[in-house]
Amino acid sequence: MERLIFATNNQHKVDEIRAVLAGKWEIQTLKEAGIEKDILEPHDSLEANAQEKSRTIFELTGMNCFSEDTGLEVEALHGEPGVRSARYAGTRSVQDNIRKLLDQLKGETNRKARFRTVISLILEGREYQFEGICNGIIIDHQKGDAGFGYDPVFVPDGDTRTFAEMNMTEKNLFSHRKKAMEKLISFLEHR
Repeated sequence: MERLIFATNNQHKVDEIRAVLAGKWEIQTLKEAGIEKDILEPHDSLEANAQEKSRTIFELTGMNCFSEDTGLEVEALHGEPGVRSARYAGTRSVQDNIRKLLDQLKGETNRKARFRTVISLILEGREYQFEGICNGIIIDHQKGDAGFGYDPVFVPDGDTRTFAEMNMTEKNLFSHRKKAMEKLISFLEHR
């Protein structure tokens, strides 16, 4: 089984990725690979941040690796919080971020939003990128207690429940991260 280092220590993301890969690839987190470096996300695009993380890990290890960056892009907010999704309220507090998002959308009728994931894979020294998008809407209050991040206020197109009201299997029917991972898997299987 081939091994890829996943440039994250976010266990929620690791669980989602491992559920999608279903044993086809051995995925190591940074911690499992013995890497304790905190990789910054200084760029203004998901693509550049994902690339920053994968290049950093490749330079440290010389091993095949991938990273991802995900943002929630809200139409009425001109794409915010976007690349700043994890620190939208100035901290890494999920509740503060959701509160700020809902405050920004108060009275707004256009609730269209999308989650967008960009994966940067470095395989044998070459970089490849894959994108996954999930369109939906932001509701005006939190529902559900599963998932993470903005999941309690995001309802994907084609369902009436928030991501936080779904189990992993249900969420993966819509998931932006799963869509990007499927492109990555297809690439790895057909290279």
